[in-house]
Amino acid sequence: MYRSFFGLTQAPLGKDSQNLWDSGQITGLAQQFHWLLQSPGVGLLTAEPGLGKTAALRQVTRGLNPQQHSVFYIAETDFGRLDFYRQLAILLGLHPSYRRAQLWRDIKAHITHLITQQKRMPVFIIDEAHNLASEFFRDFPAFLNFVFDSKDYMTVWLVGHPALAREIGRPINMALASRIQARYEIKPIIDREAFKQLLAHGFTEAGCTHQLLSESGIELIRMASQGNPRLAHQLIVT
Repeated sequence: MYRSFFGLTQAPLGKDSQNLWDSGQITGLAQQFHWLLQSPGVGLLTAEPGLGKTAALRQVTRGLNPQQHSVFYIAETDFGRLDFYRQLAILLGLHPSYRRAQLWRDIKAHITHLITQQKRMPVFIIDEAHNLASEFFRDFPAFLNFVFDSKDYMTVWLVGHPALAREIGRPINMALASRIQARYEIKPIIDREAFKQLLAHGFTEAGCTHQLLSESGIELIRMASQGNPRLAHQLIVT
């Protein structure tokens, strides 16, 4: 009802937004992302909930050439490591084995085929990675080992809350930490002028043609949301 009343086509700063406002952080992430495509390895993207990690990656990957890169996104991570790899096999179009050793061999053989025969680099985006079992972080480096660890056959982005970086930084996970080649953290939009531009962009994307919020209203939303776009969206809609 509020959309028609205010002449909006969608919720400001909502999930329907196609073009995200960039304070420079999306550009920074894109640079790291494309660098990791040229030098395949593991990337780590962290941010507090609601700051747009997944939306930023969705925008960054939108322009990839499907003839050169195959993007695989998985967010169901709150399971055991065997369940995770079985989901990964299904995502690749494989029949998942119930034995982890065979499951690994099947997945890695398929990845090897993708890059050596089809000439396409697989890009795995593992969202909500802070929910992964601790065993996953310990044995994932072995999963990344191809041809006596002489080949890098895929790019992987681990995406999650700041706790993910702390987990990977534990001494027991040093093998994985040493393989991370790109790190990026998205921060809230605290600056007044930047936050004002964020809201203006959100309303423009929503089809708004006139000013709906006063300067004091914008400031109240900035303070209440702490510069978090998702919370700002919820406040605006409410």
